[in-house]
Amino acid sequence: MIGVFDSGTGGLTVLQALAHDLPGQRFVYLGDHRHAPYGNREPEEIYQLTVAAVERLFGLGCRLVVVACNTAAANGLRRLQQTWLPSHHPDRRVIGVLVPMVEAITGVPWMADIRTGRHRGEPRTVAIFATRHTVRSGAFVEEIGKRAPEVTVVQQACPVLVTLIEQAAPEAVLRRAVRRYAALLMRQLGGVPPDAVILGCTHYPLISGLFAEALPPGVEMLSQPDITARSLAAYLERHPEFDTADGTDAPPPRFFTTGDAGKVSALATRFYGRPAVFEPIGAA
Repeated sequence: MIGVFDSGTGGLTVLQALAHDLPGQRFVYLGDHRHAPYGNREPEEIYQLTVAAVERLFGLGCRLVVVACNTAAANGLRRLQQTWLPSHHPDRRVIGVLVPMVEAITGVPWMADIRTGRHRGEPRTVAIFATRHTVRSGAFVEEIGKRAPEVTVVQQACPVLVTLIEQAAPEAVLRRAVRRYAALLMRQLGGVPPDAVILGCTHYPLISGLFAEALPPGVEMLSQPDITARSLAAYLERHPEFDTADGTDAPPPRFFTTGDAGKVSALATRFYGRPAVFEPIGAA
């Protein structure tokens, strides 16, 4: 099985794209709703919670896990891959949603030797809307800068937006919040529209229309779920040992939560696009 992990429910937008594009793969989803949102926690705590969640998915039989949480990926995925995984589970792998976005923006494969040459495309500006922790980590700025220094990256934190989405706030409330964050971004840019926008939180695709409405016409909006799905398909081609397909459509994904399974299941349909019944799993 392939595990998909998020701090809460937003990762279901990624799972939906994965299941649609890779119908032969068997997926299991884990939401750490007991500790959500991660954006208000300290980096070390985010890392430890991520390790605990990955360990649980390994315990459910997953050999490959997709960290579908930008905050978790930005604050500790590299450390998890380089230190914890080799010493605890050397035969398993963990990947995240941040890498595919960096590759899509820069056109440079993640494993490319960036010391021997950098991508030199047309100068452009990419804007990122994300949680406060993802912005503070600087992960997008750092990794894009290594590979494509001609790309200017401007970040805008969106405090409380995840909470509003999780609470199913009225559209008028969400629209006001998105307009406020879009206005702050445009102020940073001196009124000049960015060439492209990344919705750097898995919750945000649910209100992508509000972002498009709040931004100037013609700004390209990159879909993180779709890009992640394409990236996973390419990864499985390179690493067939993690491919769970057997030539037939896989059964529906299983869903687990560290929180209240009933409440999470009721909310999940909005994110997954169809009923998603969660099972409880003990929290670390």
